Amino acid sequence: MAYAARRRGFAITVYAAETASPPKISRIRSLGAEVRLVGQDFDEAKEHARKVATQTHATFIEDGREAEITAGAGTLAMEITSSAQAIDTILVPLGNGALLSGIGCWLRSRSPNTRIVGVCAEGAPSMALSWRSGQLQSTPKVNTIADGIAVRIPVPEALADLQGLVDDIVLVSEDSIRQALQMVGQSLDLICEPAAVAGVAAVMSHDSLAKGVICTPITGGNATHKQLQEWIGNIQ
Repeated sequence: MAYAARRRGFAITVYAAETASPPKISRIRSLGAEVRLVGQDFDEAKEHARKVATQTHATFIEDGREAEITAGAGTLAMEITSSAQAIDTILVPLGNGALLSGIGCWLRSRSPNTRIVGVCAEGAPSMALSWRSGQLQSTPKVNTIADGIAVRIPVPEALADLQGLVDDIVLVSEDSIRQALQMVGQSLDLICEPAAVAGVAAVMSHDSLAKGVICTPITGGNATHKQLQEWIGNIQ
């Protein structure tokens, strides 16, 4: 959003939690956005942004609710289906749902035999609980290092979009996320943030998913060296 606003000459204010990843905040600011840190989690920051937008008559843009953001995320799937090799299962990190909805919509059309699976952190299960029950289910708090998917209050529009697109949603533990961070770093030489490796964590911790040709997007590298040391430094 910060990049797009700069390209178009628009002013943009981004709200994030006080606990948000420092590299992520630094990169947003480097693109010219004003950043305000409010609250202890993603949803507290979002609620504050919504109130300010109402008071100031600004446009409020919410990930998971805007069709254009979902469509943009879905372009990732266009690249996947351009491969000659068929994908049996795709595992997609699930936060507010734009990435999973965008990818799922394209694959349902162009690769209908691909199994589409969302991945939530055990410490932030609200989207999984809501999808399974068909009703909005919030949680009083989140407890995960994967801040990119640490959703406490689901977006209704996002849940509606996921109906009929997703075959399953699984949960991954904090230990499996840490192990996936380490494995991706050692095997692919990539520095990743925890949410980025949720799909890898799912394969490592759910035997039923480790079949056929598996695909998962690695979605971000917003982590400091200190954070990585805290997360995976003691893993043997």
